[in-house]
Amino acid sequence: MSEEKKSLNFLEQIIEKDLASGMPQNKLRFRFPPEPNGYLHIGHTKAIGISFGLGEKYNAPVNLRFDDTNPAKEEQEYVDAIKEDVAWLGYKWDKELFSSDYFQQLYDWAVQFIKEGKAYVDSQTSEAMAEQKGTPTQPGVDGPYRNRSVAENLELFERMKAGEFEEGTHILRAKIDMQHPNMLMRDPIMYRILKKHHHRTGDDWCIYPMYDWTHGESDYIEQISHSLCSLEFKPHRELYDWFLDQVVDKTLVRPKQREFARLNLSYTIMSKRKLLKLVEDGIVRGWDDPRMPTISGLRRRGYTPNSLRKFVETVGVAKRDNIIDVSLLEFCIREDLNKTAPRVMAVLDPTKLVITNYPEDKEEWLEAENNQEDDSAGFRKVPFSRELYIEKDDFKEEANSKYFRLSLGKEVRLKNAYIIKGEGVKKDAEGNITEIHCTYSEDTSKKVKGTLHWVSIKHAIKAEVREYDRLFMDEAPDSYQDKDFMEFLNPESLKMVEAYVEPSLLEAKVGDRFQFQRLGYFNVDNDSTSSKLVFNKTVGLRDTWAKQEATNTVENKPIQQQTTNSQPQRKAIDVIQQLGKKYTNLPEEKQLKVKAEIQQLAKDVSYDELQPLFNTAAKKVGTRIAVVLTLGVLIKNGLQRNNEIDDFITNALEDSNTNLVEEAKAIN
Repeated sequence: MSEEKKSLNFLEQIIEKDLASGMPQNKLRFRFPPEPNGYLHIGHTKAIGISFGLGEKYNAPVNLRFDDTNPAKEEQEYVDAIKEDVAWLGYKWDKELFSSDYFQQLYDWAVQFIKEGKAYVDSQTSEAMAEQKGTPTQPGVDGPYRNRSVAENLELFERMKAGEFEEGTHILRAKIDMQHPNMLMRDPIMYRILKKHHHRTGDDWCIYPMYDWTHGESDYIEQISHSLCSLEFKPHRELYDWFLDQVVDKTLVRPKQREFARLNLSYTIMSKRKLLKLVEDGIVRGWDDPRMPTISGLRRRGYTPNSLRKFVETVGVAKRDNIIDVSLLEFCIREDLNKTAPRVMAVLDPTKLVITNYPEDKEEWLEAENNQEDDSAGFRKVPFSRELYIEKDDFKEEANSKYFRLSLGKEVRLKNAYIIKGEGVKKDAEGNITEIHCTYSEDTSKKVKGTLHWVSIKHAIKAEVREYDRLFMDEAPDSYQDKDFMEFLNPESLKMVEAYVEPSLLEAKVGDRFQFQRLGYFNVDNDSTSSKLVFNKTVGLRDTWAKQEATNTVENKPIQQQTTNSQPQRKAIDVIQQLGKKYTNLPEEKQLKVKAEIQQLAKDVSYDELQPLFNTAAKKVGTRIAVVLTLGVLIKNGLQRNNEIDDFITNALEDSNTNLVEEAKAIN
């Protein structure tokens, strides 16, 4: 039982304590209360996951309630988008509700407040009110209208409701304490005049309740047991409770507000106002632009509900705000798509390759595995012919021994096909290579180190590929007081290329996800039509944003100092060994971060550097896991398996450590 208690997060501990103190479990009820003034973003997935996750854990209902008290910024479009996002993530709400459902009840309570001397109409200017409210270190002073009579307040409030006054002329304030140490308790605003059309109530109202007044009372009306919100609302809890104290019937459930750390992501902004500016200024194509951190943008980019839920689960529930590296989010989608995405071949930067000893009029349909991670995925046929496209980067006229791709006089394997040998090139007048000539061998059993993807020119399908990069160049673009976040926009955040893909993709539907072998994960965009395929790049096979100064993801301390004349940079293989030593002692969240870093470092490791670690002692499980992860990257990048590799993987599969076995299965 003690082990189970340790695994509970602090919110679950609060609920367990309440249940142990006599709260019936059937009285548990949660809510997710977005304001419909924009699209949900990645930060909201944490709040959604917490409330709906608790609902699933305790078999308790969860309301989806829209806090629609500001008609100046709210639209039905946002309501619809929020519902779509929550449902897409896989959550089901019990009741769909709106704060506007309670406008009459809130108004009636406000009238009761006035009658009891707990609220008054203030007619000062906003500047005068700000001045008399004081500062965090200086108490406020009573305003000139604080002691209006009940009758006058009732009359003015009724006239406000009737639309007799202009915006900004009067407000209704709670009468609490202008000297209170918490400035939020210094006679907070309950109602303001807003002559705006409401997306649900139309023009029925021209006074609208403030968030602090609405939120707790809505929780009470709905009998929410635990009102969970982010840390910035912690100072509001005292006011939340004060408002409840004025209306609560002790026979009913009294909501309890508790706060958790919000989710902040590096290289990203979470402000709806700033996201709206990106949309309105045309920096992005809309709220669902695949560069946006919105749920709809992530969905369009190819992210899956499972990957986002895994990300939130990995981040966990904390009491302190922190910034999560975006590489963890990218790692979660790689892990998910690696298991589920069919493998196909596409060439994004093509160069022509001619197999000179292959008959000109011959073509073959070769068998290709759809997904080596999924035994049930089956096989497909891909066409092969004399003339192919390969990536320009996959050929060099001359190369050193560490270059495992095609060069003159060197052999490589064409994925799912034959072994070819570079024989010569044709160039244009400027010296640019226009054709690569090679010969092929039908002896596919030969051992070669490199494997290339390709498409048959005769059968290739043109496709538009949109390659996305991070929208901002800075880790925290909106954290500078003296700089506008727009200054950090990445001018290379979108690159559009004309690619060639294998013909099986003609059957792809909008939203389908694929691994373009050796390139990354891609999905079919909404703009795709029967006459034009359009793909979005979801994420590369590895993190291309590795920092020049590698970071120790365990303790956020540098594990590699920047290169200096007196201190050379440590080898990647040495850093991998160091990370491996600590691996098995880390919690799951940190293991995932370290795993991502090992896989990034692995691209700078050669087989000759890795091979000696195949003999690592059995008890050094963490190091062996690091070796498996590194080996997996090398194999994906074209390293051919040999007897040494097979023996090492076999030994790993027979180990008693389940983590090592799972990683070995992934590359077996």
